[in-house]
Amino acid sequence: MMDTQSLLRGDPKGDVTVTGDTMQVVFRRHYNKPIEKVWAALTIPERLADWMGVATIDLRPGGKLSFDFGSNGSMDLGISRVEPPHRLAWSWSLDGRETSVLFELEPQGTGCQLTLTHSGLNPRGYGSGVRAGWHAHLEGLADCLDGRATPWSVKEEREAAVDHFYPSLSA
Repeated sequence: MMDTQSLLRGDPKGDVTVTGDTMQVVFRRHYNKPIEKVWAALTIPERLADWMGVATIDLRPGGKLSFDFGSNGSMDLGISRVEPPHRLAWSWSLDGRETSVLFELEPQGTGCQLTLTHSGLNPRGYGSGVRAGWHAHLEGLADCLDGRATPWSVKEEREAAVDHFYPSLSA
């Protein structure tokens, strides 16, 4: 079993806002790596594979981003915004809704501040599961930035370990 305190590594859980039937999750992380290295981890297929999944990417607004998770499925996303090395946005269809994932990067000292905002989510559907999922994937991003790939099984363990930080929003 994963130690949740070590998973948090000083990083808070995501901020969740529910307005009516729409949820937004915002994560803020500081990485002691240059902004260019973090941007590369978000946009280069080999780096995306280290923390998210095997990727193909057409890095332009209107382009496509596809992830293959092997036996865990796949997903196709639309790229809606590319402003190197500061902003990258994807559109992601979840629960029959178009949701938006925005990565914002800002230099901070010798490192980089990342803000991930996932909006348009259904708080009572599959979208509610992205809270712990993003938490786990951002841990994988930290691994990637330190030169380590994160196996899917480790991401699943991490997600299960932090899931209790994100209680169910069912009616």
